[in-house]
Amino acid sequence: MLTNPIYGGAYAYGKSEHSTQYVDGEARRCDRRKPRERWLSLIPRAHEGYVDWERFERIRHAIRANLHTPSASRHHGTARTGSAIMAGLFRCRRCASKLIVQYTGKLGDVARYACHRGWLDKGQPRCISFGGARVDAAIGEEVLRVVQPAAIEAAILAYRDEAKKQDEVRNVLERDLEAARYTAQRAQRQYDAADPENRLVANELERRWNQALERVREIEQRIAQHSGTDALEPVPTVEEFSSLAERLEELWDHSDTDPRLRKRIVRSLIDEVIVDLDTAANEVVLVIHWKGDLHTEIRVPRRRRGQNSTNTSPATLDAVRALARICPDAFIANVLNRNGLRTGRGNFWTRERVTALRSHHQIPVYSAEQRAREGWLNLTEAANLVGVSARTLRLAVERGELAAEHPLADGPWIFNRDALQTNAGAELAARARARNRVPAIPEDQQSLFD
Repeated sequence: MLTNPIYGGAYAYGKSEHSTQYVDGEARRCDRRKPRERWLSLIPRAHEGYVDWERFERIRHAIRANLHTPSASRHHGTARTGSAIMAGLFRCRRCASKLIVQYTGKLGDVARYACHRGWLDKGQPRCISFGGARVDAAIGEEVLRVVQPAAIEAAILAYRDEAKKQDEVRNVLERDLEAARYTAQRAQRQYDAADPENRLVANELERRWNQALERVREIEQRIAQHSGTDALEPVPTVEEFSSLAERLEELWDHSDTDPRLRKRIVRSLIDEVIVDLDTAANEVVLVIHWKGDLHTEIRVPRRRRGQNSTNTSPATLDAVRALARICPDAFIANVLNRNGLRTGRGNFWTRERVTALRSHHQIPVYSAEQRAREGWLNLTEAANLVGVSARTLRLAVERGELAAEHPLADGPWIFNRDALQTNAGAELAARARARNRVPAIPEDQQSLFD
C-alpha cells in the first residue's frame, strides 16, 4: 500500500503487462510489473490521498534505499547490527561491484571487506579484500572531523526540534481535553433533560455522562504527566552542548554505542566510497564521495597476515624482542605457544605472525652472524664457555652472581659473552673445579680397617 500511487493521491494506469510463455508445450500467462517510465498514465494529485505527493515520493525512495539489492545497485540497504560501519557503501574500483562483509573470529565480530561478486556470479577471479578494523577507524576519524565543527549547532537544532514536538503534543492534548469537556457537558445536559420516570433512558444517559467524565480525567492526567516531565528536564545551555561536542569522539568509540547509530550517521554524510589496493605501498586507497559532490582521498596501511600489533601484550613483545637474538621466528612461535601465549585475536602463533609482529615493531630478524658478533648464547653454550655444567650456571644466575635473561618460564635462557668473561665467571669456574675431587681407587691389599 505504501508504494501504490493511490496512497499519494495519484491516478495510474498500465502498471503491469501480460505475456504468454510456452513451458513444456503448454501456454502460460505471465504478469510482470513495468517500470514507472513505461506506465500508460500517471497523473499526480488527481484526488485526495492519504499523504501529499511529495511525501509519497520520499517514502518510496526510502523504501527502495532500504532494500538489500545486488551489488550493481546504488542502494545501500538498511543499517544492520553488524560491527562493520561501511557495509553497503564500498564499491570496487576495478569491477564497479559493491563489496560484501565477512565476519570471522571466535565471536564472529571481526569484519573483512571483499569483492567476490564476479566470482560468485560468473566464476571470475576475486578482486580485492582487506581487513575492516583499520578502514572503519579511518572512516570514523574522517566523519568526526567533518561533523565536529557543526556538532554544537546540530545539537541545538535537535533540542529545538524536540521542544517543538513536545509543544505540539501538549497542544494536541489540550484540544482533546476541550473536546472531551464539551462532550461531558453535552451528556450532562441530555441527562438533565431526560424524564426521570423513563428509567432506561436515564440510566443510558447517566452511563454516557460517566464515560465522558472518565475521558476528561484521563486527558487531564496525561497533561499533568507531560507538564511534570518538562519541568524535571533542565534546559541545556550552549556551554553544555559545547562539552558534548568535545566528547563526540568518546561517545563514538564507546562500547555501548549502537552500531546502527554509527551506520546511520555515516549514511547521512557519505554517498559511497570507491576502494582499491596499492600493492606497492601495501595500502588501501579510499576515495570518499560525500553528500554534496565533495570528494576526499585517504590511504590506510593494510594489515598483513598475522599482524595484530594493537592487541599484543607488552610482555609478549618483550619476550619476542629478547628471543629474536638467539632464535628464528619458527622457534619463537613454538616457545610462545608452549607458554600458553596467544595473539591479540586469541589465535596460535605461527612463523608468519611472529614475522609480521617483528616487522611492525621494527624488531631485527635473527641472524647467526650478528648473534656471533654480539656474543649472544643459550644456556648450554654459555656453560661450555665458562666450563661448568648447565645446572651450576643456572643456579649461579638465580643467586645473582651472573647476569642473564629468561623472558619466558618455559623457554631458553639468554646470556651475553661479555657478562660471562668476568671475574665472577672465573670464580664460578674455579669453585666448580675445586669441588671435583679425584675418586678413590680400591687396592687388593686394602682392608676395611686400613
